[in-house]
Amino acid sequence: MGHISLSQVTKSFGDVNVIPPLDLEINEGEFVVFVGPSGCGKSTLLRLIAGLEDITSGHIAIDGQDATDVPPAKRGLAMVFQSYALYPHMSVRKNIAFPLRMAKLDKAEQDRKVEEAARVLNLTDYLDRRPGQLSGGQRQRVAIGRAIVREPSAFLFDEPLSNLDAALRVNMRLEISELHKQLATTMVYVTHDQVEAMTMADKIVVLRAGNIEQVGSPLELYRKPQNKFVAGFIGSPKMNFLTGKTAAAHGADTIGIRPEHLEVSRESGDWKGIVGVSEHLGSDTFFHVPVADSEAPLTVRVSGEVDLRRGEEIFVSPQLEHLHRFDAQGRAIG
Repeated sequence: MGHISLSQVTKSFGDVNVIPPLDLEINEGEFVVFVGPSGCGKSTLLRLIAGLEDITSGHIAIDGQDATDVPPAKRGLAMVFQSYALYPHMSVRKNIAFPLRMAKLDKAEQDRKVEEAARVLNLTDYLDRRPGQLSGGQRQRVAIGRAIVREPSAFLFDEPLSNLDAALRVNMRLEISELHKQLATTMVYVTHDQVEAMTMADKIVVLRAGNIEQVGSPLELYRKPQNKFVAGFIGSPKMNFLTGKTAAAHGADTIGIRPEHLEVSRESGDWKGIVGVSEHLGSDTFFHVPVADSEAPLTVRVSGEVDLRRGEEIFVSPQLEHLHRFDAQGRAIG
C-alpha cells in the first residue's frame, strides 16, 4: 500500500499555470522528497496529492484506484503541516486520539493505538501534558502521532521542521528517518532545504516553476545532475560554475566543479586567484577565491586547518574526472 501515481497533472489559478503537465510515480514504501526554491510548486503538488487542492486536469491514482475526485478524508493519506495545529486545551493523549474519536473508534482500540504511537515517538511520559508544556520538537512528534494512529497508506509532510531551531531540526530529521524505517510506509516530504532532502530521501524530486527538473536518489542527483539548475541546487556549499574561455577550453558553455573537487597550490595550477573570505569549521575549511571566468568566487573545500591568508595569491585546479560540463541551455553534456 502507498503507491501514488500522477499522470499529466496540471494546476492553474485563474490564468496562472503553476503546475504544467507532470507525471510522477511514488512507489510503495519510498521516502520521496519534493525540493526546490520558494514558489516552485512543491507544496501545491503535495496538496494536490492530499486532495486539499483540486487538479485542473490529469489523474491521480492511489494504490491503483483513481483518486482524482475522491475527497481528502477518503484518500487514506495523513498530512503533517508546518504548524503543529494542536488543540492547546487538550492533553497529548487527546490530541493524538482526536482523529480516532472523530471516526467513532472503540475506546479500547483508541487507547491501544495512542499508546503504540506514543511508544514509537517516545511520548509515553508526556501523554497527560498539554502542548504548551512541550518543546517544539515534542509538539511536532505529537502532530506526527496524530497522523500515525490513522494508519494511512502514505504520510504527507509539508515543511514540518521549519519552526524548529537548527539543533532540533537535525534531531527530528533523524527521528523521522528512523520512523520511516520502523513503519515501512510511503512518505512524501516537502522542503526547501536540500540538506534535508539529501539526508532523508530515498528519491528526490527537484522542482522549478512547477516542472520536474530531475528525479533520482540523492547521490544520483549529486554525482550526475542533468542540468545546471540541479547541479547548483543540490549540494552544500553549492557547485562552482565557470564560463568564457575557461569553459570553452573544456568544450562547454559552462563548467561546474564542487568545492571538494578543487586542489590548491602556492606554486602552480590551472586558475590563479587571491584568497578572500575563509570559513574555519574545524573539520573543514572553506576558502572563497575569485578567479577569471567564475560566476562567483570559487568555494574551495579543504580538510582540517590550512594556513592560507586573506590576500595571498594561490592556484586552484579541478579534478578533471569530477568536472561537469553544460551547454548553452544548461543541459549536462556527456
